[in-house]
Amino acid sequence: MAPQAKLIFAMSLLLGTTITISSNHWMLAWTGLEINTLAVLPLISKSHHPRAVEAATKYFLVQATASALVLFSSMTNAWSTGQWDISQLTDPVSCLIMTAAISIKLGLVPFHFWFPEVLQGSSLTTGLLLSTVMKFPPMTLLLMTSQSLNPTLLTAMAILSAAMGGWAGLNQTQTRKIMAFSSISHLGWMAIVITYNPKLTLLNFYLYMVLTTTVFLTLNAIKALKLSTLMTAWTKTPPLTAMLLLTMLSLAGLPPLTGFLPKWLIIQELTKQDMVPAAVGISLLSLLSLFFYLRLVYCATITLPPHTTNHMKQWHTHKPVSLTIALLTTLSIMLLPLSPMLLTIV
Repeated sequence: MAPQAKLIFAMSLLLGTTITISSNHWMLAWTGLEINTLAVLPLISKSHHPRAVEAATKYFLVQATASALVLFSSMTNAWSTGQWDISQLTDPVSCLIMTAAISIKLGLVPFHFWFPEVLQGSSLTTGLLLSTVMKFPPMTLLLMTSQSLNPTLLTAMAILSAAMGGWAGLNQTQTRKIMAFSSISHLGWMAIVITYNPKLTLLNFYLYMVLTTTVFLTLNAIKALKLSTLMTAWTKTPPLTAMLLLTMLSLAGLPPLTGFLPKWLIIQELTKQDMVPAAVGISLLSLLSLFFYLRLVYCATITLPPHTTNHMKQWHTHKPVSLTIALLTTLSIMLLPLSPMLLTIV
């Protein structure tokens, strides 16, 4: 793809995201979502592989459906209340439709089926965009409307997302699909607490973006699309595989790494809200995700020859680790001691 085209699509993504997160009117927010969808479609299908074209088609159909539901919900709300303001979503039917629309945009269970397939058909860099930047506008809309949404419904969807993200990820061998189910699981943690403490959801989302960006950039540097490739990656760049190990454990939420912070705070908030069964349930379901993170870590760093894979070993390169990955890895593993400061900022 030509650099000029990439620049245009990147600027369109930035424009669409900015319009959505800064708007108070439903029509402006919808326009931003549409610009985003149209800007990312060429990036998904740029390889012209049938799988990439299929992923782009699925993405377009799903996002068009979600956008139509956003428009329908906002029009129904405006019809009954006379308000187009995003924070004035009060009609019960509109709230229900909007919950479904934003869940489709984000990939929350039971509207998650498209996300692993689209991620599998995209490159790692496009997968990074879909997992982080493209989640930002719908997450902003969810935060702005969180006081109007049904907490019981969101809690049920959140626990189902944590369960599905864990169960479905257990059997995967493709790194992009594993990251997709990881994303679904993390969205569950964000959705469960959004009606009680939206700022905590935002903190969780920021930390999720840092961790996911680190993992995707590391996988892209290693060129690891499958677990079998990951098994021989230690011969190529040992520092990168060590970084991947720490970031994966942080993504799993193990102390004393950064990923433990949002899980700890969410469990604390749920306990304050007398939702101990939900807190216990989502904590136990995170063990499923922990298993496939550990499997990735095992394949990347602990598997030594002779092993069963017949994948060709890669040349050991002395290329230094990029500064971006180094900085992001530092953030991914060392922010827990700064948690009091982070809480005052957010």
